[in-house]
Amino acid sequence: MSSAVPLPECWGHRGASAAFPENTLASFEAAIREGADGIESDVHVSVDDVVVMFHDPALNRTTNGQGLIREQRWHGADGMEHLRTVKQPPQAIPTFAETVALLMRTENRHVKFNVDVKAQNHPARLFALMHKIISSHDNWETDLAPRIVLGLWHPTFIPHAKTVLPYLRRSYIGEDLSIARKYFWDNVEVFSMKFDVLATVNGEKFRKDCQATGKKLMVWTVNDAEYMIEAARWNIDVIITDVPKTWLELRSALQVDYKKVIAQHSRLFLWTNWKFYTPFQILDRQATHRDLEIAAGPFPTVDSFMSAPLVGLSKA
Repeated sequence: MSSAVPLPECWGHRGASAAFPENTLASFEAAIREGADGIESDVHVSVDDVVVMFHDPALNRTTNGQGLIREQRWHGADGMEHLRTVKQPPQAIPTFAETVALLMRTENRHVKFNVDVKAQNHPARLFALMHKIISSHDNWETDLAPRIVLGLWHPTFIPHAKTVLPYLRRSYIGEDLSIARKYFWDNVEVFSMKFDVLATVNGEKFRKDCQATGKKLMVWTVNDAEYMIEAARWNIDVIITDVPKTWLELRSALQVDYKKVIAQHSRLFLWTNWKFYTPFQILDRQATHRDLEIAAGPFPTVDSFMSAPLVGLSKA
């Protein structure tokens, strides 16, 4: 019994990061080889203006280096270009330019790219550097830009994104539905939400509102089969996962017999896991909000952040 139900795309979270060192070319290539529709990764900028694919603001957790990326040089004898991942097999940190080049290979031109913009960055500087790299490729406006989604956590990044990278689709990344509605609803085409948040009553309403207005929904980070099946029940557009192969195989099974596979997976976890309950989610949101304000400043009023002058803005 073949399924006519549309099923979520599969995007590799930091690549195929369960099997390979996260945010490395090896991880990205593995996700693509497995059949992922897209990859997700994060960006930071070195002191000498190199955009690197890296999640944390500091090198310590995943590499043999130390210190904040924004204080490190990429080039030179002691530059980050020489660092390797702690996880095996050891890999170099890829640059944004190298990652874009990977996606521009003939065999990879179907692959989409979710760029998670970390709040520790200066948006005008980062976006100008990204624009320079994107626009350096032949036919970038048709062959590259439409495949990139620019993910934003903090609302003050929105005006810079609109001015410097107006050709990229924008998404809100986060776990706060009120922030998504207040700051981002009229300024993005995509919402990339934490799975736990969309499982709530308010999350269900948000899902329905997105689908009614044509907003795309991505959900992260979904690694368990039960969660993947639930996201499929929600008609989510994209599942972001550390294990692309798991969702790709499950999706293939759903395409063969949707009703049978759906019936094999219980929804009991939604009532037995503490992270789906309101008190925990409130504390989690508060902690994330606090971290964002430490990184990028207080959340402004809606009118003020959209009308503020864009200091230091340049496409050069």
